Amino acid sequence: MSRVEATLKNLSVVGDKGLIAYVMAGDPSLEATEEIVLAIEKAGADLIELGVPFSDPIADGPTIQRASERALGQGVCLKDVLALSARLRQKTKIPLILMSYCNPIFVFGIDAFFKAARKAGVNGVIIPDLPPEEAKPFLLPARRNLIDMIFLVAPTTPPDRAEMIVKTGSGFVYYVPITGVTGAKLTDEDDIGKRIRALKAITDRPVAAGFGISNPDQAKAIAAEADGIIVGSALVRIIGTAANNPDYLKQLTDLVSSLKKAIGKPNAE
Repeated sequence: MSRVEATLKNLSVVGDKGLIAYVMAGDPSLEATEEIVLAIEKAGADLIELGVPFSDPIADGPTIQRASERALGQGVCLKDVLALSARLRQKTKIPLILMSYCNPIFVFGIDAFFKAARKAGVNGVIIPDLPPEEAKPFLLPARRNLIDMIFLVAPTTPPDRAEMIVKTGSGFVYYVPITGVTGAKLTDEDDIGKRIRALKAITDRPVAAGFGISNPDQAKAIAAEADGIIVGSALVRIIGTAANNPDYLKQLTDLVSSLKKAIGKPNAE
């Protein structure tokens, strides 16, 4: 069992739920990202998703797009994100997941990327613009290097395709509860719960939900069914104020703490 899957399952055993926190690597700087990751881990994050800056992030809303632009403006690339992961791995055992689009990995070289990712301590990879039907060139090197390939399931995904996606991926199933980009608003939480239950009926791997979760109340509602929640835009929005906000790190860790408290084990201290 991978570190990603084991982390979520171990939390579930004790009645807890996983908090997966997304940050854009290199925003506001690579050094700041390192500090941010360590701070939000201490505040309650169970897994970290590191965004790789890209010029055409089609799955991301305006908040993360702007963060990507800020990182790209400093010249941050996939090689830098891998180096950041390697530095973090020297300081923390928290599972690290990279979220990248296909192009940076193609340019780096698929086999070379997974070898470098393993060396850097990366545990999982999410590639939003990679359909599982076209993932074969990625799957073998990922497995060879003990890295999870995590695929997304949308509300519009037909049941037979959802089963195929579940069988293709590893680590956890990433359920996107909205038909939109990151940062969009959640709507029908009852329907979201129903769809999460349907996914859990066809897999023994954890199911985590992301896109649109921005506050403790939403997190608590979704975590009632999911094994974990993924929060990105709400965190990145605070990080985006860093240049003119000396308290941004405290505001960030306060939000992470409140999210973890909302979804965590009942009566936990």
